[in-house]
Amino acid sequence: MPNQQTKQITHGAMMAAVFTVLLALSVYVPLLNVVTTLFLALPIAWYSAKYHWKASALFAAVCLTLSVLVGGLLALPLALIHIPLGLMIGLSIYNQKTKLFMFMGSGIVLLLSVMLQYLASIWLLGINVIEEMMTAMEASYKQTGTLLESIGASTDEYNEMVNQLMTTFETLLPALLVLSVFIIVWLLLLLLLPILKRLGIEVPKFPPFRDMKLPKSVLWYYLIVILVSLLSDLQLGTMAYMIFINASVVLQFLLFLQGVSFYHFYIKQEGWPTWVTVIVTVLALPLQSFTSIVGIIDLGFDIRGWVKRAHDFKGK
Repeated sequence: MPNQQTKQITHGAMMAAVFTVLLALSVYVPLLNVVTTLFLALPIAWYSAKYHWKASALFAAVCLTLSVLVGGLLALPLALIHIPLGLMIGLSIYNQKTKLFMFMGSGIVLLLSVMLQYLASIWLLGINVIEEMMTAMEASYKQTGTLLESIGASTDEYNEMVNQLMTTFETLLPALLVLSVFIIVWLLLLLLLPILKRLGIEVPKFPPFRDMKLPKSVLWYYLIVILVSLLSDLQLGTMAYMIFINASVVLQFLLFLQGVSFYHFYIKQEGWPTWVTVIVTVLALPLQSFTSIVGIIDLGFDIRGWVKRAHDFKGK
């Protein structure tokens, strides 16, 4: 037991030192901080993957304290994002959860961290990051409009396009935030999990993307959103309109992924080379609407079973 506690303390001190160095580089060294920030969750994940949640929580508290001591308030936002994220990754591994559980949990943790920091910046500092970003975008568009006027071009169509663009961006901001967070988490897991594996941690694996199958409830949710949008007179700018348009975007993205997954499944069944998969995936982006329809059909009907049976029959 004393040896185990000594090992915990030694590993904790070592990983805390690694985290502190990475944090200092992320705060004080320009350009290099772009790289070091990506690895901030790594020491947290490594430690919490090896030890139970009480030891991991204490270790996280120590790292948070060191963050304030080393970087002050500048380091606090980074620490409050990467420490909970590392804990979620590591504890998922320690408790032998699936990679899907780890992905969803990490995405929710990161989303909550971003939202809480956004609210804290408004309440404590009086800074609304979104409003400032929108103001900067409007100023940039106005400068472009002024430039067009100076060369004698008509700005009526340009102003109308800008207004529509700003309204659309503001309306879809929640969906864009959610999708961006989960894409970032997916990329971070692609980066961090292989490193953890090289460090001796047994990490879970995703099943092949071609075997992805969303719950059928996604299809029902999408149908409900479409029906409500068609049958209700949702006014632009209202909360109901914002909820349904954001839900529609997120669900369409999921169905798009389902469609791309079916393409991969079909290519694998046919035994086509990898370059075909790459080309089809790239072409799926401009054909997003068609790919989403394929995803709907794949989710609603057992077309994978038909393809597999047809392929097996052809093989005979």
